[in-house]
Amino acid sequence: MGWTLERNRFVWLCILMVSTEISHQWVEAQECVWYGECGESTDVPGKRYNCYYTGSPIPLPEEGRDLMMELCPGYNYGNDSLCCDVQQLQTLQRSLQLPLQFLSRCPSCFYNLMNLFCELTCSPHQSQFLKATKFSPYPEQNKTNVVAVEYYIGQTFANAMYNACKDYMFDIRNGQTPFSIDPIFTDVPLANMTPMTNATRGCNESLDDGSGPCSCQDCTLMCGPQPVPPPLPPPWTILGLDAMMVIMWISYMAFLLVFVAGVLGSWCYRKRTVLSEYGPILDSNNIHSINRGTGDQGEATCCETLGERFENGLRLLFSQWGSFCVRYPLSVVLTSLVLVTACSAGLAYMRITTDPVELWSSPNSQAHREKDYFDANFGPFFRTEQIILTTTLDSASIFSPYFGGPDVPFGPPLDKGVLHQVLDFQDDIANLKATYKNETVTLNDICLAPLAPYNNNCTILSVLNYFQNSHEVLDHWKGDFFYTYADYHSHFLYCVNAPASLNDTGPIHDPCLGTFGGPIFPWLVLGGYDGTNYNNATALVITFPVNNYHNDTEKLGKALAWEKEFINFVKNYNNPNLSISFNAERSIEDEINRESNSDISTIVVSYAIILRRLLVDSKISLGIAGIIIVLSSVACSLGIFSYAGIPLTLIVIEVIPFLVLAVGVDNIFIIVQTYQRDERMPQEELHQQIGRILGDVAPSMFLSSLSETVAFFLGALSTMPAVRTFSLFAGLAVFIDFLLQISCFVSLLGLDIKRQEANRLDIVCCVTLPEGQEQKTEGCLFHFFKKIYAPFVLKEWVRPIVVAVFVAMLSFSIAVTNKVEIGLDQKLSMPDDSYVLEYFKNLSAYLHTGPPVYFVVEDGHDYRTTEGQNSVCGGVGCNNNSLVQQVYTASLISNYTKIGFTPSSWLDDYFDWVKPQSSCCRYFNSTGAFCNASVVDPSCVHCRPLTPEGKLRPTGEDFMRFLPMFLSDNPNPKCGKGGHAAYSSAVVLTNKKTDVGATYFMTYHTILKTSPDFIDAMKMARELADNITHTMGPAGKGNRVFPYSVFYVFYEQYLTIAYDTAFNLGVSLAAIFVVTTVLLGFELWSAVLVSLTIAMILVNMFGVMWLWSISLNAVSLVNLVMSCGISVEFCSHIVRAFSVSTKSTRVERAEEALAHMGSSVFSGITLTKFGGIIILALSKSQIFQIFYFRMYLAIVLLEQRTDSSSSPSC
Repeated sequence: MGWTLERNRFVWLCILMVSTEISHQWVEAQECVWYGECGESTDVPGKRYNCYYTGSPIPLPEEGRDLMMELCPGYNYGNDSLCCDVQQLQTLQRSLQLPLQFLSRCPSCFYNLMNLFCELTCSPHQSQFLKATKFSPYPEQNKTNVVAVEYYIGQTFANAMYNACKDYMFDIRNGQTPFSIDPIFTDVPLANMTPMTNATRGCNESLDDGSGPCSCQDCTLMCGPQPVPPPLPPPWTILGLDAMMVIMWISYMAFLLVFVAGVLGSWCYRKRTVLSEYGPILDSNNIHSINRGTGDQGEATCCETLGERFENGLRLLFSQWGSFCVRYPLSVVLTSLVLVTACSAGLAYMRITTDPVELWSSPNSQAHREKDYFDANFGPFFRTEQIILTTTLDSASIFSPYFGGPDVPFGPPLDKGVLHQVLDFQDDIANLKATYKNETVTLNDICLAPLAPYNNNCTILSVLNYFQNSHEVLDHWKGDFFYTYADYHSHFLYCVNAPASLNDTGPIHDPCLGTFGGPIFPWLVLGGYDGTNYNNATALVITFPVNNYHNDTEKLGKALAWEKEFINFVKNYNNPNLSISFNAERSIEDEINRESNSDISTIVVSYAIILRRLLVDSKISLGIAGIIIVLSSVACSLGIFSYAGIPLTLIVIEVIPFLVLAVGVDNIFIIVQTYQRDERMPQEELHQQIGRILGDVAPSMFLSSLSETVAFFLGALSTMPAVRTFSLFAGLAVFIDFLLQISCFVSLLGLDIKRQEANRLDIVCCVTLPEGQEQKTEGCLFHFFKKIYAPFVLKEWVRPIVVAVFVAMLSFSIAVTNKVEIGLDQKLSMPDDSYVLEYFKNLSAYLHTGPPVYFVVEDGHDYRTTEGQNSVCGGVGCNNNSLVQQVYTASLISNYTKIGFTPSSWLDDYFDWVKPQSSCCRYFNSTGAFCNASVVDPSCVHCRPLTPEGKLRPTGEDFMRFLPMFLSDNPNPKCGKGGHAAYSSAVVLTNKKTDVGATYFMTYHTILKTSPDFIDAMKMARELADNITHTMGPAGKGNRVFPYSVFYVFYEQYLTIAYDTAFNLGVSLAAIFVVTTVLLGFELWSAVLVSLTIAMILVNMFGVMWLWSISLNAVSLVNLVMSCGISVEFCSHIVRAFSVSTKSTRVERAEEALAHMGSSVFSGITLTKFGGIIILALSKSQIFQIFYFRMYLAIVLLEQRTDSSSSPSC
């Protein structure tokens, strides 16, 4: 029953679509119902009724036969006697122009429509199925007007017509005016009337004139099986549990079993062979000795000899350098100052980039190259100012159509009172004025106006544009004292189904087309509805597209100025009935800048706490000098790269000071605390003592700094700009910091010691105190490490527990590494109090359509040949795997492909526009210039002849001759297919408009809410484009097709983020391993231990990221790379201290290294950083809270615990 009603309504709509144009209604007759045209219609000015005529059919004049054959080919009534004259045929021809433009893509559908109207207008058997029911006099010719009729149509005919055209129902409703026809559907005679039951053609059937069947997108019977998305891969499980968890749990249990057995066996065996591993090395040559090799005085290997010489060489070099710096402090300090000043002067050329494209996309990346190609050919993607409105009123209503049908509910924001308020708000925005360089800037100066200069109205995508953005049109109403025939409800319902209509077929006759000359698609201006029930919308969406000017700073400045005024106005707008969320093109960048400025205080406090620790644990003047040296190294790095023209990023500014402070303060603590714990030898001078100390600790500092520098510089091989820039700046800053510390700081340390030995006050050096005996103390932290922590951790029963715990952490982290989410939720980039957050929330809650996506065909495709056309178009005769057809097929499984709609095709619309049956393509016979369909001039002739050849698609020179006319034609009531508004920017004409260059075919993604949605949408679009490229031509010979959407350039990084992470961290670890091996005197196992410990820290970081909901992106990758660098600081100092220790057993060496160097590292990094990190939690920035506070805290705690416990235990 439902299908029958839908089919009957469809046929009725077809009748309404054409009826007014073919004059008007009919009456009982013996054979005819009407003949000729009479008086002007009272309902539709400019149209005429048909004349009541009840006689026999009249022979058609000669001049009408060609027109009859054009309109009704194949209809043979046995003779030329018909119930219509030439004037009625001409009216029928005019009335069919608009339907022809939309239905001609499906010949059988148009054939059935012509069947319906040819029988209605001219059939000599009219009186069998047509009954006149209402008349009016026409006294001028003493005739009677036919005002209303009943049209008896066979139900079988209606069903067949519906089936042939049902996939095309959207387009055929772009009609013009209503016609009082009462269709009655029946297959049996009724009320002495025999229904019209002519034969029909299915959409999969060809016509006698050679026209082929409809295409797949216009006829599902031609499509074959419905595409089915591949099933989602099932989760990897074992016994219903996550497979990685199960595997790592089993692996850990197996490890634990073997490890415990090994520990117990080793313990029992040692009990029988040696007294204790803490005992002296009595027989290191014994094969059972646990210290075999430690005290072995046998012949050294080549690597050991080379390592010893290298170690001695480094010690000697740094000792002599330290002695030199203490002896000539003024020269060293002044030289350092000059070099720092020269390098830092480059800051004058510093450029900070906040452009997201430069930040996240490599210039050589696929998305960046495709963006450049799109911008160069079609212009940059427009700027978008978008508003989402809901109402606080309970204004939902029910609309009851006058002409029958079920009641229609309307959502609260579609109440007319609310719409009037929204229109006031919209008008206020459209009238905003901004000032730029003493010039007034209005929306008209910057907006997208696709029909300019013929129509300078701005594009405003709003439901109010169905009413021409007019309060008066919104109030249009037709009715009487008792009933409402039509109002804004009926017009809205018509327009959401026919947004390109030039005239509502209801009594109001208002257009649906926007004032800017383009359609307003309901899925772009409404939100919160279900399915296609747009009337249930709970939100309105208003979008102001603004022209983008990437290479014109003057015009871009005007756009930015207007956007600033727009933001201020909407922020301060107050209407208690409206809830408003909004976003401007500049909003995100503005909020990021505001966020950065507001967090300066947080960063300053954080660093102040870090530096305060340095001042507390060291001398004030020396501490200040150390701070200046650390900051100078950062300034030098920034200055040098600014000389080279490399721009800074916010990540560099926010992260590198933390990194260099961690490294620099750690080294300062090591140098100062080593001196404080050292006793000057007899006859040893100060410069010799400091030289000796530097010889002891500088190789360790050199090891860590060089490892970090090489690791960072190799990290610059990354294709991600943010990571590459950070790696370059960080690597240079760390190495400059090391150079300044072993030169300038050592000289300053010597001066401070001399001041102290002379009993002069710190800061106020001119004041001398009485002589006194200085007592060296170990310090609480050193005492704790030496007496409590190190002995406890290295107990024989504690070490296995530590190893088991850390392997458990490692196993868990490995199990969850693949579960770390990839991407960056755009909401996290905003401050907690940002107005954009509410917009993002409503964007996900209400909108049904995602960003537009363009399938770009690169320059070189030949559109002039039939083969080239068939590989792209989507109409009759086109390939089933053409570009348009493949995108259409993808839209059928939108949940999988993220392609939401059939693409707009300039090529198919051009073919419809140029057809000789259409009035669209005409030119002046005298000049050859284009003649618009609205022009009435006898010298305008059709572009192509009404012959079998003329009805074919244009090829060769014909194709290029008329294409520029199509692209310059504005839509009008007589030709809705003009391509100026829709396609003027979609086709690039080359070689003086004699060839087609790059083109695009636009559609929309489905709504994308999360980072995985955006990533999947880009992946699927690229897969689809690659398949289209493959089917359009042989590999290497066809022109490439690629998808482009504005967000691709930002999300492309996530397609390779896993590889980039593995590459960057892997390269860093390899660099650390090589440098550590060399600088530890080729002690391979020490280098392996350092590398494994750092690798374990990195894996544990992934475990923390999963537990703490930190996603993997460029920001977290930078922090992981930094984590790798700081890990070297924790590990290398202790490992080197262990390797050079002279204690007799491994445990004693580990205990000494952990006590002496571990305490310095702990105080230099962990305690110094901890307070500053806690302050980051107070930041308003969600990025600071998640990617800096959480990750920094995890880095410091994990590395300290892993280094202090795991490494010594191993």
